[in-house]
Amino acid sequence: MKMTAREIAERLNGDIIGNPDATATSAARIEYGRPGNVCFYANPKYEKYVYTTNASILLVNRTFKPRQEVKATMIVVDDAYAAVAEMLNYIASLRKSNRRSSFLGRLFTRCRISGKVGRGTYVGTFSVIEKGAKVGRNCQIYPQVYIGPDVTIGDNVIIYPNVSIYHDCQVGDRCILHSGCVIGADGFGFAPLEDGTYKKIQQTGNVVIEDDVEVGANTTIDRAAMGSTVVRRGVKLDNLIQIAHNVEVGANTVMAAQTGIAGSAHIGEHCVFGGKSGLGGHITVAPNTTFAAQTVMANSVKEGGKTYMGYPALEYMHFMRAYAKFKQSGATPAAPKPAPTQEDKN
Repeated sequence: MKMTAREIAERLNGDIIGNPDATATSAARIEYGRPGNVCFYANPKYEKYVYTTNASILLVNRTFKPRQEVKATMIVVDDAYAAVAEMLNYIASLRKSNRRSSFLGRLFTRCRISGKVGRGTYVGTFSVIEKGAKVGRNCQIYPQVYIGPDVTIGDNVIIYPNVSIYHDCQVGDRCILHSGCVIGADGFGFAPLEDGTYKKIQQTGNVVIEDDVEVGANTTIDRAAMGSTVVRRGVKLDNLIQIAHNVEVGANTVMAAQTGIAGSAHIGEHCVFGGKSGLGGHITVAPNTTFAAQTVMANSVKEGGKTYMGYPALEYMHFMRAYAKFKQSGATPAAPKPAPTQEDKN
């Protein structure tokens, strides 16, 4: 897969400074750029690499004014961050197209399909699609995927190897489910008995994932006890996330790795969760709320647009003031007492 600077510039509506016939076959970070790479520069702290990189092509903002000679062919764009995202999507689409061609020759080979599969969808080796399941058009079902009875999957969905989707769950259009994720396992519901044991509470609901959702590797979304666990459109979940039963995740919310959401929590739109953050059960979070890494919120958030830190969670400025006091109180610890002498012991 080879791209010229001219092709990239046309796709990104950029202007070329240098050789329009310069070619690249892959993308790389600017500090590791080598011949054949396309890189980008947007953060000022990386400016030194603009002049030392060996990359063939470099995406830069229109506001950038070089202070030295730049060896790479530059493509000047309005927003280098947005441009590199578009370029990476283009590279990925080319690679997926190549993989798709290789899969077509093995369509429905050594797999078991009892449900319905739409036109243009391919199914990898040893995958299972159970009775009553419906898979839309132009989907990519990789090897060893399990799709349970009466599951509904939309169009243009990508499901990577070893994904399990339990019965009755729904996945919308253009979703991406990465390897090892589990959709629709039982929620954690057990009733304590007098003898100290626990009786399992059957989880009779399902999981509904709306359009344009991406679920990371080994992330789990549990089915509802009753009704549905719902992940709204545009949500992006990182790897190793736990979404418990009857949770609702609002549209365009993003969560970093190892976030945990307890049962029946309701999260508004456009929320942000840092890594290892979490919510207690049965609470509500207002839209546009941000939780820093390792923040744990046990109470409902009624007013949106705020950032929280710590455990128990505090608003950002309150946390920073409390932390400053904490540091101040421990800055001058009491001097240790001298060891007792023999005279003291006598």
